Amino acid sequence: MRLPARPNGRIAAFLLSCLCLTALVTLPAAAAPPAPPPVFVLNSLDASVSVINPVDWTEKQRIPTGKEPHHIYMTPDEKSVIVANSAGDSLTFLDPRTAEVQRVVYGIIDPYQLQFSRDMKWFVTAANRLNHVDVYRWDGKDLKLVKRIATGKTPSHIWIDNTSTVAYVTMQDSDELIAVDLPTQTIRWRMATGAMPADIFGAHNDKTLLVGLTGSDGVQVFDVAGAQPKLVGKIPTGKGAHAFRSAGDGKTVFVSNRVANTISRIDLTTLKVVATYNVPGGPDCMDVSADGKTLYVTSRWAKKLTVVDLASQKVVRQINVGRSPHGVWTLDHAKRI
Repeated sequence: MRLPARPNGRIAAFLLSCLCLTALVTLPAAAAPPAPPPVFVLNSLDASVSVINPVDWTEKQRIPTGKEPHHIYMTPDEKSVIVANSAGDSLTFLDPRTAEVQRVVYGIIDPYQLQFSRDMKWFVTAANRLNHVDVYRWDGKDLKLVKRIATGKTPSHIWIDNTSTVAYVTMQDSDELIAVDLPTQTIRWRMATGAMPADIFGAHNDKTLLVGLTGSDGVQVFDVAGAQPKLVGKIPTGKGAHAFRSAGDGKTVFVSNRVANTISRIDLTTLKVVATYNVPGGPDCMDVSADGKTLYVTSRWAKKLTVVDLASQKVVRQINVGRSPHGVWTLDHAKRI
């Protein structure tokens, strides 16, 4: 039986090249990896938001907002991040991935600090200039004011417990901590604190509250498990203890010491400082990268965003932003609690 002739080398090479070319033409192009979400920095005295590219660490754009944007928080569906413009009586909704301005909500009076309850039914703002706390209902899209509650002097920061029934609020100039019952919108109790209480962080299933004392040199520890709160200790951290941010590991929390120019890492089991980081320029608000390796800090007096490598405990870069940078936030963040 006669076998068919085998193609010579030139023909075989030609056929192979045609097959490879066809494959290259028909294969779909590989999709480019999505750009990482930006880092937002609120420039309180410039009425703007700096949008930072976390790849090349440049300011991509600066978005105008209402007057005095101080704090920033994400909506429950993670589709918007809200900038609270305290002196502008407004909220600016931004796309957390593209930084596009989605809408501006007016008539929110003096929203200095803001927070959602964990069941996403309540939205609470602290009116720093006007001495009241506003409790809103959130329906997934819009806010409806339920009650305006008169408080002590200069309500500052808010922590809502994991049952979504109590909002704890510090009074910066009357040196108090109050507990607001959200279902009834009434004050459950009022407790004296040290000088100029600022941020609050809940630990031990929200049975313990940490309160930063901006007018002192540490963090007060309150037991709020019972009907009335008890002061149970103080953690020395540094002068101007101010803002908290969870490290994302469920074990430690950071506190910024604005006057001391340091950040302390507190062990939540022992309630002791386990690490201290030198951060210049009046460190204020913080965020932590999703992998827990990087700390973003606003240097309030230096007009910079400071980036800290947590493994080496060193500042690795600073990015110029606007005047009096306060809140900082990114979608690519570690767990908040």
